[in-house]
Amino acid sequence: MPRVIGHEKLSNVFWIEFENRTRKLATKSVSPGCRAYADECTVEIDSIVYRIWDPYRSKLAAAILKGIKEVPLGDGNRVLYLGAASGTTASYVSDIVGTDGQVFCVEISTRPLHALLSLCLKRANMIPILADARSPEGYAPLVREVDVIYQDVAQPDQVDILIRNMGMFLRDGGHAILALKARSVDVTKEPREIFRDEIERLGKELDILDVKTLDPYEKDHAMFVLRK
Repeated sequence: MPRVIGHEKLSNVFWIEFENRTRKLATKSVSPGCRAYADECTVEIDSIVYRIWDPYRSKLAAAILKGIKEVPLGDGNRVLYLGAASGTTASYVSDIVGTDGQVFCVEISTRPLHALLSLCLKRANMIPILADARSPEGYAPLVREVDVIYQDVAQPDQVDILIRNMGMFLRDGGHAILALKARSVDVTKEPREIFRDEIERLGKELDILDVKTLDPYEKDHAMFVLRK
């Protein structure tokens, strides 16, 4: 029978260890029976449903498996999620912050919105917002001050978008988690050069707690953990 082991560093994140000694990352579902995608895998242990967290579907899971030092998410946190898409990673964040937390899911594209809305209807702590992350004043009436901003927006100005939203919504001492796609910033430069440039830029305004490249799970991506 599989057994559950609390993650050694991260709140509300677990390892599921199977009989063949393989281990999979997982969260405890706040909405058992609700799947974020069709082939999502779940495991029930002692009447608790755990959701297997696939690093090939979630950059945050990839960063955890790559050994990122800190994921500043926990019970009761309010999170502004920029670039929520269909809500896959946002749903795992909603598990981590629990029923006392909130995840404000901002997405500009109407294409994944149906899936996001469907997911939010089943997860009371996820709030969908159809808006452009470049214009945070447009959704300011809907979002309270937050503890964490998570951003996965593949645009050339993705760092500017983050800084603008941090200025409006992130509490003092709050954290940001940035999934940076190098090829969206500049296709002519090597990803590592872009990561170095953005580290230098972000370091002038924020504390950089950790940076991890996400290969082999996500090519040309790095995850930044920042503190205001």
